[in-house]
Amino acid sequence: MSLRFARAGSAGAALAMILAAGVPQPAGAQSPAPAPAQTTPQNPAPALPAAPTAPAAPEQIAPGSTPAQPGDVFGQDTTLTVRTMIYVKGSGTWDKTFDIITGSLKKIKSYLDKEGIKPDGLPMTIFTSSDDNGFDYEIAVPIAAPPKNPPHGEFALGQTPGGAALKFVYRGSYDDLDNTYETITDYLDEKRLDAKEMIEEYVSDPLTADPNTLVVNVYVLIKPPDTSPG
Repeated sequence: MSLRFARAGSAGAALAMILAAGVPQPAGAQSPAPAPAQTTPQNPAPALPAAPTAPAAPEQIAPGSTPAQPGDVFGQDTTLTVRTMIYVKGSGTWDKTFDIITGSLKKIKSYLDKEGIKPDGLPMTIFTSSDDNGFDYEIAVPIAAPPKNPPHGEFALGQTPGGAALKFVYRGSYDDLDNTYETITDYLDEKRLDAKEMIEEYVSDPLTADPNTLVVNVYVLIKPPDTSPG
């Protein structure tokens, strides 16, 4: 499954300038004549005061993002436990993602309140497939046990994905989450890992939290390595 964006081309490699001291000369090169010894004047000029040290520039942060907090992780190995969930599913375009999420969670919340069912975990979006234009999703709320009255209509009963995954913590606006997905894609490429499914778990309730200071756990479920011969 591809992640939510088309990966952009590399902007170019950064060049590191290394200053080496005492580089030896090639063999056979003529040594320069020694410089005349320096003599100390009898009345040396007073030393100039040292220039004040400029303060270090503050760390640059992506627009709309929030600095990481202690305990935030990036690429932490974890195992997701399968849980019962009430969910709605559908398809959407990337420009409407947050509206789809909040609209679906409002419907699920209303359904749970009406049926007297208590949530048993954080709300989430499960991206089951995607391309550059849009995505298929299951937006869900975990519950402790299947309800006596099975859901019907647009609501369904299911199970959350389980298995080996990588966990990434994001803080900031939902729009700027794209920058994190670019970083995650680079990380997966570096580790030569393939994503099977992707989950956004909302630590901050999208229905009530400030949309510019959301906290989102991103889980990337990893495909098992290909062990077929050849």
